[in-house]
Amino acid sequence: MGIEFMPDIYKIIERLNPLYPDALCSLEFEGDPWRLLVMARLSAQCTDERVNIVSGPLFERFPTVYDMAEAELTEVEELVRPCGLYHTKAQSIIAAAKMLVEQHDGQIPQTMEELLALPGIGRKIANLILGDVYGIPGIVADTHCIRINGKLGFYDPSLKDPVKVERILSGIVPPEEQSAYCHRMVLFGREYCMARSPRCTECPLRDECDTGKSIK
Repeated sequence: MGIEFMPDIYKIIERLNPLYPDALCSLEFEGDPWRLLVMARLSAQCTDERVNIVSGPLFERFPTVYDMAEAELTEVEELVRPCGLYHTKAQSIIAAAKMLVEQHDGQIPQTMEELLALPGIGRKIANLILGDVYGIPGIVADTHCIRINGKLGFYDPSLKDPVKVERILSGIVPPEEQSAYCHRMVLFGREYCMARSPRCTECPLRDECDTGKSIK
């Protein structure tokens, strides 16, 4: 299915905002940028719910970036094992902690370039941190964002490239709405636009949706 029409981003925002007024990150990072970075890294191919559970014992044992920089790989691996890909995740988290301590005085950088230099950090996590911590506009092109905006009709739904999606949506979504819009996409995807069995007939965005308009 190709793009049949271009939906109205302002109408979509107007409908999503009252539905999800808080538009908060699902990761319970308690306002700590370092925790957000770690939890976002753990969330790869893992649910936010599980990451929130696993992170409790992890941060109890290693509460700061300085503690993590001195951590033993095997111990961190054991703590993050339930999140999957535990060896790679533990390795990159410790390496990122060491780089932050050595090059940034333990602080989380405020630029895309510096964040991308950290082990295990891609554009999705970098945009999440820039938006949620520093209020810098950016599109967090996660699976919900990519799938739902494709179904809405902003680009061909077969497009799965996060960088291309980020570039497209950055030119469509107003900068001041970008961070919250992406969080609302996650909430909307869990309540209405699920990957399996979406609630299209009840969807508040149906008349603005390329897919919804095709349903009789």
